[in-house]
Amino acid sequence: MRITVNGKEKEVAKGATLKEAVKGEIYEPGSLISIHLSTEKLIGETNEFELVTSNGTMVLRLEDSDGAKLFRSITESVKGSTARWLTKEIIAFGSFKTDIPIDRENRHYSKYDCFFTLGGFDNHSTYIMIAKKEHTRSYGASIGKIGRITLGRHILDLSAEGDKLLDVRPVVSESSNKTIIVTKDLGYKLDEGYSIDTNMFIRLDERSPAAAEQILISGAKGHLSITESMGTAVGCSEELDVEMPVEYSQTRDAGSVAVRNTGLGAGRILIYKERRQTSPAHNSAGTVERGFGIVSQAKKGEKITLVTEPARIMSVGMTQSDGEKFLSKLGLKQKRVGDVADEAIIVEQSPEMTLKAIASNEIETLGVPNGKVFKIQLDGTNAADVHYFKKMTGLSHKPIGSLKTQFAFPGMPMITFYGDEDRSKNLYPQEKPFKTCKKGDIGITNQSRPHHGLIGIRLEDSKQYGPTGEEPYGTNIIGKFIDDLKRLGDVEEEQTIYITEERK
Repeated sequence: MRITVNGKEKEVAKGATLKEAVKGEIYEPGSLISIHLSTEKLIGETNEFELVTSNGTMVLRLEDSDGAKLFRSITESVKGSTARWLTKEIIAFGSFKTDIPIDRENRHYSKYDCFFTLGGFDNHSTYIMIAKKEHTRSYGASIGKIGRITLGRHILDLSAEGDKLLDVRPVVSESSNKTIIVTKDLGYKLDEGYSIDTNMFIRLDERSPAAAEQILISGAKGHLSITESMGTAVGCSEELDVEMPVEYSQTRDAGSVAVRNTGLGAGRILIYKERRQTSPAHNSAGTVERGFGIVSQAKKGEKITLVTEPARIMSVGMTQSDGEKFLSKLGLKQKRVGDVADEAIIVEQSPEMTLKAIASNEIETLGVPNGKVFKIQLDGTNAADVHYFKKMTGLSHKPIGSLKTQFAFPGMPMITFYGDEDRSKNLYPQEKPFKTCKKGDIGITNQSRPHHGLIGIRLEDSKQYGPTGEEPYGTNIIGKFIDDLKRLGDVEEEQTIYITEERK
């Protein structure tokens, strides 16, 4: 049977499941998938249909009636009908053949009612009629009303004889579980004509490079985590504590992606399900071009596989040679600085933001010898402390971070690096201060001490002092330097060192 997956037609065996459908597609296991029902299925499920005419589109809401049941079964016959009959009271589109029994009884019709009529009391000449005003009359059809026009009523006043009924189609509501199913169940059985999205495709807004980069960083793991689900939007607040400039803003339509640029929650990504007015506090970051159905029903704690255009441009962590190949494939030039040897490791990229990198056309890559990128491990149990450390070093958004040396003297039992006193004011003392600070321990001075935020590495064991020279209560241990400490021997004050996290 034929289905559509991420906008592409695909042939699968009859009775296939989502597992077969997602094979070869961009999809993160455990994330949401949307399934749009086939047109045939929608006709049987939805109560709203679009009547597309030469002058515009009206929406017909069906009643629970025999007329509505008949209408569902003959939508293909109704398409292509012409406005043949037009008065101050009605407009009639037809004709087509039915088996509606003849009935000459007068019936009452309210304004905007939609119903069947038999021309000349002959069901071979059946029409769909819409009341333009309230009236009572016999139109020859025994079957009751079809429904009522709810949207596009002004089209009735614009219509003239000869206008075409170009299409009759079910209204597809992205937020309705009658027309779309969102699931993580790969065992879900599919049917002919289903349309499936395994991911959300966002086209980034080049007018807001910082906001766009926030999406790329938040989705670097392959998906966006939904941390808030509201009536108007879903949000991702995993990567807050960022400096977000004010960029381009516009009306936030359904499918718009915005990033908050100020106040509490700066850096929060919001994907809108409903239209909202322009807000200067929200940068326009992009638009969901595919997969909006997933967004419409996503709940807090769930995740959505993410695809963006463009994809993130990040050469940090590659060798200079691999970085050149990577950038060249994207049509970008590389300018090597620092250690320019092919095997040197790229530790900084400028511009770092993807959209700025594309606009500049030339990317400067700073290389250092492989031995100058030091490995560390972080203790994941101290979330706030590790968050601070990653933000200070850049490890929050790239594979290699940096530290700028504050104090480093030969013979010192520690080496310290600059921090941020303002960002570290909420780093509270750990519940269990160290009893012995081990050689290689990485620590931060917490807010109980004047120089809070200072970062240090201990070069020898001590029961009295931590990596920044503070006593146990003033020290938060966050990880360990796992390279040879002797390699830090030639580090000088104001020098930048580069680090990378190695997972346990």
